[in-house]
Amino acid sequence: MLVPMNIEAQDDGTLRRWGVLVVEDDSRARAFFEASVQRSPRLFWLGSAGSVQEARAWLARTATIPDVLLVDLGMPDGTGLDVIRDAVARFPGCEPLVVSVFGDEENVLASIEAGAVGYIHKDAAPEDIAQTIVEMKAGASPISPMIARRVLAKYRSLQSSAASAVGGAEVAGGAPEAPAEESDRGLLSGREHEVLTLIARGFSYAEIARLKGLSVHTVQTHIKNLYGKLAVHSKSEAVFEATRLGLLSHPG
Repeated sequence: MLVPMNIEAQDDGTLRRWGVLVVEDDSRARAFFEASVQRSPRLFWLGSAGSVQEARAWLARTATIPDVLLVDLGMPDGTGLDVIRDAVARFPGCEPLVVSVFGDEENVLASIEAGAVGYIHKDAAPEDIAQTIVEMKAGASPISPMIARRVLAKYRSLQSSAASAVGGAEVAGGAPEAPAEESDRGLLSGREHEVLTLIARGFSYAEIARLKGLSVHTVQTHIKNLYGKLAVHSKSEAVFEATRLGLLSHPG
């Protein structure tokens, strides 16, 4: 059942309390998540939804910006992916964390593309999910080890396929394409590039605001703009795409 709360959060990075909305159809899991969030001094409970329709209705009418969306994928009336897309489209600062029994590459990659910042398998869910959320808001991207292995394996497979395709084109005598950085160098403004660089280094929105002398709202606006230019929906996806285009040096 949805129980929206309207608690004013502070913009101070050390004192701010992050609002959490949970989308989960299992009542026991919802109760577990709520208890963990309620115990944390850094978080506050916004409410929960047991279906895609209920979650969408909450997002459409709320005046409270959710900082975190804790979401399951398998819902009785659809997929949590639709809720993730709706949440990040309306609230660019919202960071979705998937907690699901699905661990296949297709669902994981689809979640990342939709905007998820982290992905935890339910069988490996931590006892203190609140601490995981706080770490995520500090810049981490929590992901279960077995899921990380699958994503890395899929990424290597995609890289190998792309390399083979490029090699085949060169053998066929095709002219190589111009380096991505030449065509995309001016894609981002100077301020957007600064913000993205700090995101890649793991800084939170509040930390970026303090470093650059901006408001958190202004930082979120820059992030929303660069998301649109890069055609992405999450911080991790933005860093990956900017690196691919040569706009950032490799984060590793």
